[in-house]
Amino acid sequence: MDDDEKEGLLMKTITTQGELNEAEQLNIESAVEWTLRRKFREADIISEAFVAQLHKKMYGEVWRWAGKFRKSNKNIGVDKFQIPLELRNLINDTQFWIANKTFAEDELSVRFKHRIVSIHCFANGNGRHSRLMADIIISHIFGKPVFSWSNQNLVKKGDARANYLSALHAADSGNLNPLIHFARS
Repeated sequence: MDDDEKEGLLMKTITTQGELNEAEQLNIESAVEWTLRRKFREADIISEAFVAQLHKKMYGEVWRWAGKFRKSNKNIGVDKFQIPLELRNLINDTQFWIANKTFAEDELSVRFKHRIVSIHCFANGNGRHSRLMADIIISHIFGKPVFSWSNQNLVKKGDARANYLSALHAADSGNLNPLIHFARS
């Protein structure tokens, strides 16, 4: 991360990556509970405001920049100045897909996940945020069970993460089937 993003750490007692991971995980669990306690309308979920609000719920106890679009370019994602436009395009596309039943429900949810992680809206946490967005879409909009995402820690290196990244690369090439399968595995 950039120095200005590191400066956004709210918990100055954190000194190791393990402590940071633990603090983030606790904050994410709180955000998941928040999503379970609330009923959201489709129009609320499929919006720029909700995308930012969810990220803030997931990381707002740990990072000052939670819920704010990144201010620097990364080796992945669109240019930082293109984030609002690309997110608006994704929101418009998703609204169209839902209204016209363009894709099966699992595919639509995973397609949203893939597009938003490709935009890479935030300085950090984009993968976890995109998976939770897909879970919210599938459960709150379509009334189906959330995805399992292999029931593995996808942040730590290992077979599950390697399989997840392989499925993402296939999706980057236009084949969403491995990512949809991984989401339900």
